Amino acid sequence: MNRRKFLNSAVGGISAIGLAGCQDRRSIGEADRERSDYARRNVKQTGPTHEINITAATGEVEVGPGRIYKSWLYNGQFPGPEIRVREGDRLHIQVVNRLPAETTIHWHGIPVPNPMDGVAGLTQQPIAPGGSFTYDFVATPAGSYLYHSHVGLQLDRGLIAPLIVEEKNTHVSYDREYSVVLDDFLSGEPQPLGANSSGMGGMMPGRGMMCGMMGRQVPPYEGLLINGRLPDDPPAFRTKTGDRVRFRFLNPSGATTYRVAIGGHRMAITHTDGRPVRPFTVDSFYIGMGERYDVIVQCSNAGRWAIVAATVEGGSPPARALLDYVDAARSLPSSELTPEGLERGRVLELSDLESQEESAVSGENPDRTIDMVLSGGMMSPAWTINGQAYPDADLIEIREGEHVRVRMVNHSMMIHPMHLHGHFFQVQKVLKDTVIVPPHMGRASFDFKADNPGRWFFHCHNVYHMESGMAREFRYPG
Repeated sequence: MNRRKFLNSAVGGISAIGLAGCQDRRSIGEADRERSDYARRNVKQTGPTHEINITAATGEVEVGPGRIYKSWLYNGQFPGPEIRVREGDRLHIQVVNRLPAETTIHWHGIPVPNPMDGVAGLTQQPIAPGGSFTYDFVATPAGSYLYHSHVGLQLDRGLIAPLIVEEKNTHVSYDREYSVVLDDFLSGEPQPLGANSSGMGGMMPGRGMMCGMMGRQVPPYEGLLINGRLPDDPPAFRTKTGDRVRFRFLNPSGATTYRVAIGGHRMAITHTDGRPVRPFTVDSFYIGMGERYDVIVQCSNAGRWAIVAATVEGGSPPARALLDYVDAARSLPSSELTPEGLERGRVLELSDLESQEESAVSGENPDRTIDMVLSGGMMSPAWTINGQAYPDADLIEIREGEHVRVRMVNHSMMIHPMHLHGHFFQVQKVLKDTVIVPPHMGRASFDFKADNPGRWFFHCHNVYHMESGMAREFRYPG
């Protein structure tokens, strides 16, 4: 599958945070409501409770030699510190806001109780400058997740990090693992796309915007990163001959979908959005904003090989890292080569994957079907669902226990990775929480069971499309 085909028709070792500092759990404004939501979902704590402190504050980041910029950070790190716990552990996470603006944290992908979901104005009041809020939830099920700000465009200011919930039992074996955080980096404050484009959307780029083809708006990124490093200063993931390495690829980017390949190696896809699938071997895969893919690499080709993530929309040079064999000769030049998987070979199709878990939905006929038309990017700065731009959009009311089907068609020229909070959904034969809807009349659909009551955000995970209106609220009481 080449880039043009995808754009037209395809469907698609950072350190753990310190667990210290006991905090007052009663700082949660809705503690009683939160506990009742646990009872509804029957989530049981089976491991210890971790007291975690996160401070959101301004700071400096170095994304390459001498490339130092001011940004917004979690605990002074970019990406933020990885939180890693075991399935069934409970998290009490106190977030202190030292930023000059309100903020929240959303725990992307993990179905937390609704008051813990971190959507400003929907599930909580934002955390004021100088204020704090304690998030409290059980880390289940296991999977590769993210945490990030859910206020405005703050996700594209550096407020991103991995959340890893380790399995008690895994369906794949491996010798070592690494988290691989893909990101697009802005050296300044993010600005709404099209705001200075004379009303011409993606046709006439204004300050703070650059465009690929007509209708494709892309921010002026400094570059694409892996684990916070530009491609001219790539991070290295060490291995040795005979190892099986698990890579957790996570994409919290503001506006970038990638095609990923590793020089000299194939990849067995083992998880999508944290959910286990029957391993399927490919040469490359696409990963949209908000998506996660876990892969196993059999290390049997000694050298220094490039791990490359190339943008699908926009013109930035690919992000790069190294797969570095410690038992290989240092003179091998393979790390400078473009992986063959970016140009040929087997590209993952979502239809290739089969879940290792049962879906919550059953039967072919849903209780409710919702049709959505995704539009935008031409003569208006708005990105819409059924012609409406959130928050001036109809509420989607459903009932607890319903089997809901969402069918989407994309009338725009850009990719839309659509993310549902608080639930996993079934798309084809797998479970996910984010699904790519391809451009140019591309289609995608998913089914989910309304089994986690509350007010749940549904939106495009291109943060600029979300902030310009491509979002809705699903609501159902418990």
